[in-house]
Amino acid sequence: MKKVLLLLPFLLGLALAPAAFSQKKLQAGFTVPTGKLVAPAKVTFSNTSKNAESHEWDFGDGTTSTEANPTHAYKHSGNFTVTLKARKGKKSKTATQMIQVTAPERCLVEIETEFGTMLAELSSSTPKHRDNFIKLADEGFYDDLIFHRVINGFMIQGGDPQSRSAAAGQMLGSGGPSYQIPAEFVDGLVHIKGAIAAARTNNPEKKSSGSQFYIVQGAPVTEATLNQIEAMRNFRYTPEQRQAYLQHGGTPHLDREYTVYGNVVEGVDIIDKIAAVETAPGDRPKKDVKMKVRVIK
Repeated sequence: MKKVLLLLPFLLGLALAPAAFSQKKLQAGFTVPTGKLVAPAKVTFSNTSKNAESHEWDFGDGTTSTEANPTHAYKHSGNFTVTLKARKGKKSKTATQMIQVTAPERCLVEIETEFGTMLAELSSSTPKHRDNFIKLADEGFYDDLIFHRVINGFMIQGGDPQSRSAAAGQMLGSGGPSYQIPAEFVDGLVHIKGAIAAARTNNPEKKSSGSQFYIVQGAPVTEATLNQIEAMRNFRYTPEQRQAYLQHGGTPHLDREYTVYGNVVEGVDIIDKIAAVETAPGDRPKKDVKMKVRVIK
């Protein structure tokens, strides 16, 4: 009987050994949020790997990460194969999943600067301006151009092709493609803070520059100012527009004078950061503020 009792702990150890080994086995895995992903999409990956010391992510769009549970922004639509490699010492295990990011129904563009990236929506109510901006952006026209005219409390302006690699002190603001765009004044689009509008020369038809645009920063607006603009221009603001002007400010004196064709929907604070830079005579920033523009597809 004593011999049998002595064998029991040994037999129990053998029974427990596989379970203990399984708990220490390296495994790789992750989950992604359920539901439709629309570009630009921020996706948070939940790491379900076990016993890993480090993680290597490949998001399938040319970017990587070593965070355990990263959040990644997909700028464009497409099918992306996501790969996670879990490592422990010299051992590694790999897990992959394909995710689908669909194109947005809205026309969205990103305007990237050193101060951050603004996400803007271009209006379908101004198709000539929208389509022209998309064409130029897709061609890389705007990349490395600067915001050449910056007035704090008013707006930031760019899109002059002569501003690419322009010498310090060079006068800018007259460049553009060899065409103008007919004005597209729309009741629903006004110069509230964040509005994107076309710059133009002084012409009776109020045709827009083929490339130059400005983004409204603006100043506080009162009811009296809006009433005055309505009387001068013979139109009426909607209650929603009035509320937006009173809450966010803008430049209502430009309404019906310059075509508004979009607005910043994310990153409005970046307008303030750019508007605050030090400028030289002529309103050009002393240090160039470059842009890069991408269409979200």
